[in-house]
Amino acid sequence: MATRRTVSAEYRVPFIAHAPMEPMNCTAQFKDGAATVWVSHQGPGVARDAVAKALGVGNDKVEIRLGFLGGGFGRRFFVDVVVQAARLARETAGAPVQLIWSRENDIAHDYYRPAFVSRFKAGFDSAGKLVALQATSAGSSMGNPGFMDPATEGASNTAYTFPNVRVAHVTVETAVPTGIWRSVNHSQNAFFTESFIDECATALGQDPIALRTTLLADDPRHLRVLARAAELSNWKQPFNPPADGVKRARGVAIHDSFGSIVAQVAEIAVTAEKQIRVERVVCVIDCGLAVNPNLIRQQMESAIVFGLSAALHGEITLENGQVQQSNFHDYAPLRMNECPVIEVDIIPSNAPPGGVGEPGTPPIAPAVANAVFAATGARLRSLPLKLS
Repeated sequence: MATRRTVSAEYRVPFIAHAPMEPMNCTAQFKDGAATVWVSHQGPGVARDAVAKALGVGNDKVEIRLGFLGGGFGRRFFVDVVVQAARLARETAGAPVQLIWSRENDIAHDYYRPAFVSRFKAGFDSAGKLVALQATSAGSSMGNPGFMDPATEGASNTAYTFPNVRVAHVTVETAVPTGIWRSVNHSQNAFFTESFIDECATALGQDPIALRTTLLADDPRHLRVLARAAELSNWKQPFNPPADGVKRARGVAIHDSFGSIVAQVAEIAVTAEKQIRVERVVCVIDCGLAVNPNLIRQQMESAIVFGLSAALHGEITLENGQVQQSNFHDYAPLRMNECPVIEVDIIPSNAPPGGVGEPGTPPIAPAVANAVFAATGARLRSLPLKLS
């Protein structure tokens, strides 16, 4: 199909750490040829196998006693701390060993979400219809600890309908340890795709929700979630003229992952000093049958705060092979005074239950980036989002 006009853009995300509030830790005892391990872990079977291998014993000689997670986000699926504690316990003649990493060790020796780059190109026909989309990303693998979404997950399987589409990924390995991060590859691919859909709307002179509605015309569940987010956020209601140099605007993103559909509208303010403040987030989720609505709301709030921490602050940098960040003063989570008002709406549904622990994270970064563009005209294509 011939195209009359094209739009292209390149997006980037950096290495980011998990930074759980409870640093990595483990207690192990090796006595009479058997090991007992007390640990908070996301894959107890994986931990058991790793300890058995490290100690040279059978799996039946390893008992894993699980504690509360203390924050995982993918980090506690890896076995480095567990193996380290087990090997230390082997040297203590049966005495248990408690190993606790410092925050500095935790941030300096994480399995980081990989850095990625993605290039998009869209083609429009003579009537201004989006008829072709191409996306190619590059980055390292996520250090598969037993499972992993493909690198194109969240880009190659969107609900959007295009007459022609090609999505590809090039694996570029790195010496930096990398691993799964909350929402896995959806976290960066939602930022890439939802930012570019907004750019296409701008190129067509269309409202961002109107274009998404057109591209989702064959998917009533997505349309219902998107329409509800527009309604609750007062999408079409303009903000007052800027006062004291503060500009306000809304941005939208919708993404489905782990069996759930989430749309978010971020209301942001940009100060005269070019500081980005997220003031309100409207989050609508269709996760199928809502078994525990209170827990769903908590998970959405958690995912939004986690995603905003990465979108506004998260970046691991290296110099001469050394990670430059060390603690929460230079790898900052979202502070209380930065946290927006979060409103969560759950779509009633009799569909099978979907996930809720991860789907709330992917849409927030593009929703904020799209709001910044609406407020300032500056298109931020790299995370973390900064205007100065």
